[in-house]
Amino acid sequence: MVKSVEEILELAEALVTAKGGNPLSYIQKVILIEALLETKKTYDQIADENGYSPSYLKNGVAPHLWQLLSDVVGEKVNKINCRCLLERELETRTVSKNFPELVFYEPIILESPEGQVPLNSIFYIERSPSELMCYQEIQNQGALLRIKAPRKMGKTSLMARILDYAEQQNYHPVRLSLHRASSLVFTSTEKFLRWFCANVTQQLHLESKIDEFWDEDVGTLVSSSLYFQGYLLEEIQQPIVLAIDEVNQLFEYPSLARDVLALLRSWHEETRDISNWKKLRFVIVYSTDIYIPLDTNKSPFNVGTAIDLHPFNFNQVKILAQRYGLKLTEQEIQQLTEFVGGFPYLVRLALDHSVRRNIPLQQLLEQATSDTGIYSDHLHEQLWLLQQDPDLVTAYQQIIGTTHPVKMEQLKAFKLKSMGLAHINGNQAIPSCELYRQYFQDYFREMIKF
Repeated sequence: MVKSVEEILELAEALVTAKGGNPLSYIQKVILIEALLETKKTYDQIADENGYSPSYLKNGVAPHLWQLLSDVVGEKVNKINCRCLLERELETRTVSKNFPELVFYEPIILESPEGQVPLNSIFYIERSPSELMCYQEIQNQGALLRIKAPRKMGKTSLMARILDYAEQQNYHPVRLSLHRASSLVFTSTEKFLRWFCANVTQQLHLESKIDEFWDEDVGTLVSSSLYFQGYLLEEIQQPIVLAIDEVNQLFEYPSLARDVLALLRSWHEETRDISNWKKLRFVIVYSTDIYIPLDTNKSPFNVGTAIDLHPFNFNQVKILAQRYGLKLTEQEIQQLTEFVGGFPYLVRLALDHSVRRNIPLQQLLEQATSDTGIYSDHLHEQLWLLQQDPDLVTAYQQIIGTTHPVKMEQLKAFKLKSMGLAHINGNQAIPSCELYRQYFQDYFREMIKF
């Protein structure tokens, strides 16, 4: 029996969400509908009719859509065969029209909400269009992606997915996490760049030839550039995607930061003209605005494509709650979103505890700021980080002590923002969520009593 386009579209969305994906976006649905109608419209025509760039559809939206459907159907789906394969799938499945988001879920296997969200996790929530923009951009010669967001916002999880996508394109993913480097690495530009080059070499599975290219007479910056151009990029034929996580750690070492960041900018500039350098693409991940003075022409933070990760909104929290199998009211979802400011980690922690301990969400939130609450470890960590800088403690006390925005010195504002403790608008700061406001108000109030 021939199925209607509406039935097939409903099935496709149910299959995708059942496998842990987000509901299909507007433009994904448009592409699928046109393919199901067999109108023979090109991606250029669809893009023009719907206000999108053709390259965005051809290189980003469409490949991602067909891959999503291929994953759930178990066969390679494309624009030509999608109707045939989805009609066959519809014959063998019964779809609930009222609750498509709950259809076909396998038993939920919980995973720790700590750290990077695994690549195949149903608990990863896409913040469209960020992912598609990244996948599209990383295919471009000379790409430089800048991903910025406070701690616990999902930067590393997104970076991992970009690298996984790059590997699917037969590129060479290289991942450097600066928080894993020893303190000795940051004591000089030479030590840092030798560590940098050694790590890249190892991940490319090449023999180290650093000593052959290192020359004191030409200096560390030139030596590392020659090593990349004359050896690494010479040996590797496919593009290298170099992802550097926690770049903001360099900001604590201004002299080192100026050298290294200027070097990265110069390498990016070389991708325009020199054939070997054209193989190099960058993903730079950091948690705060740059707060050390940098020459505009030597900064990697004013070139490339900027991706700002934002907190979860109501709908994203709702989707995540459904994936945990929780039936929350809209009021409960709204309360959770506002209380933790939509911070992905804090949202997941609440939902995870509610499922594991079989405790109503409302009860968890009532005890959230206590030393036995679900956020106690996280709050103690935030407190410890804050106390490393007494001036920052004073500044934050001012912010949580009033209901009005507080004028804040730029450096302090950036640091509080990077920790996720404050939202900044110009030079005005407010607490980022009610959880932090209540906890720190109670903590500092107790301190005054003593």
